[in-house]
Amino acid sequence: MRAKTIIASALFLALAACQQAEPPAAADVPQDRLIEPVVAEREMPVAEPSRFDIYAKFPLTADISHLSENQKQMIPLLIEAARIMDGLFWQQAYGDRDALLAGIQDPKRRHFAEMNYGPWDRLDADRPFVEGYGPKPPGARFYPEDMTKEEFEAWEQEGKEGQYSFVRRTADGGLALEPYHVVFADELGQAAELLREAAELAEDPGFANYLRLRADALLTDDFQPSDMAWMDMKNNAIELVIGPIEHYEDKLFNYRTAYEAYVLIKDLAWSERLARFAQYLPELQAGLPVPDAYKAEIPGSDADLNAYDAVYYAGDCNAGSKTIAINLPNDEEVQLAKGTRRLQLKNAMQAKYDLILLPIADVLIAADQRRHITFDAFFGNTMFHEVAHGLGIKNTLNGSGTVRQALKEHSSALEEGKADILGLYMVQKLREKGEITDGEVMDNYVTFLAGIFRSIRFGASSAHGRANMIRFNFFEQAGAFSRDPDDGTYRVEREAFEQAIRDLSNRILTLQGDGDYAAVDAFVAEMGGISPLLQADIDRLAGAAIPVDIEFEMGAGVLGL
Repeated sequence: MRAKTIIASALFLALAACQQAEPPAAADVPQDRLIEPVVAEREMPVAEPSRFDIYAKFPLTADISHLSENQKQMIPLLIEAARIMDGLFWQQAYGDRDALLAGIQDPKRRHFAEMNYGPWDRLDADRPFVEGYGPKPPGARFYPEDMTKEEFEAWEQEGKEGQYSFVRRTADGGLALEPYHVVFADELGQAAELLREAAELAEDPGFANYLRLRADALLTDDFQPSDMAWMDMKNNAIELVIGPIEHYEDKLFNYRTAYEAYVLIKDLAWSERLARFAQYLPELQAGLPVPDAYKAEIPGSDADLNAYDAVYYAGDCNAGSKTIAINLPNDEEVQLAKGTRRLQLKNAMQAKYDLILLPIADVLIAADQRRHITFDAFFGNTMFHEVAHGLGIKNTLNGSGTVRQALKEHSSALEEGKADILGLYMVQKLREKGEITDGEVMDNYVTFLAGIFRSIRFGASSAHGRANMIRFNFFEQAGAFSRDPDDGTYRVEREAFEQAIRDLSNRILTLQGDGDYAAVDAFVAEMGGISPLLQADIDRLAGAAIPVDIEFEMGAGVLGL
């Protein structure tokens, strides 16, 4: 791990020559078990063709020369298991993938539907771009389309808030739970077999154990043992994240998880440099700008930070905007027992920095502050965002359960906002301790501001989008940045910026600890919108032909396997 700084040059990796990419393919699901898609009763305006060019292509390559033959044989097996997750996510997000794509004649519109896993634009408030479709159901396909929140909350059913089940309408008009492992038994059986086959090739005992336990978990929906095993891995060169993991797709309650997968190649040297920061989590927790009751939980300090090159994305993480860092597992019990692991996806970060962040800064950041836009700061801000998920509070103080359960559909937005703001808090404190010495703290602040503009372009419909808007509007009201009316550029006002970090940290942590849904609902409503002036500035980026996000070219062929 880095002693006191992040060395950018080490992260600027040479990309291998791009070979023929292998597009993700949906798993074959029997026709009688396909989840019916939603078709609107009325048509909505659809996107203009220019919208279909918002993604810049980038090959997911990595240096695999150091891998053994067994490890090289393992990667295609993991990719194939990931492709199965891709198909399952299609079922959760929309329904019959093949039927949708077959009905779209325009090749660019059809490809855009592939990128969005359905007919709704994930980076434009889920607006439909295919004729015949209306608004995307907030509960995706996790719940019956005609189910109301009131009906669900009045339903007396144990486990109704579970993460690994669909809610279905029964023949008599009631509700019933259908576990994922039952609905997708065939596909999950295939994926489990692939993981067991990969385990036979694994040279690291911990990784082999994890693959076998994860195979079992896919077939039972009992993921905690495999999460614990995953936390114990330290030296595996290849990484696999797979299963129903994140809650973002369930915008109705934020209860249900969606299938996804990452296949990663670990940078062992960089992972070793980064790992040391986890030891400071208990100390940083104790110093949070909030009353003691809101920071009484002790975060695990044996978690580690890891750096990777991604070679395959599938499912939820590949839908719309692409993830550049991961903080897992989400299980609150595992977090309290062992902490979390933070995975920094270097090649994906590099793509977004080079192709998106730098061009945005040239348009929206004051000319004299552009020198503060650095890859080191971008990498560090992203890294500490993930670390900061481990800070704060997981269980409410009023006895209403976990923060996720109490705050329902707002929990993800508030959690992402917490990670954003406490990530900056960590940067401040570690600089004060002399643990980060490279560059200036203004590098982190100005790069952070530019990063807000990058993320706002994803829209305010996602958890990350709402978190970005809350942070932007809170900072604007606090005078943390100013806007030049003549050229429309923004500049960080340092003192006000640092005060805003403290104030927003306190606000979010208090809201989470109180578990007050009504207060959070009001806060999100107040702070989660995009003003006309900001929208006009964001529209300038489109006029400059700056990509909104990345489309990956990926697969075994791209890696030369």
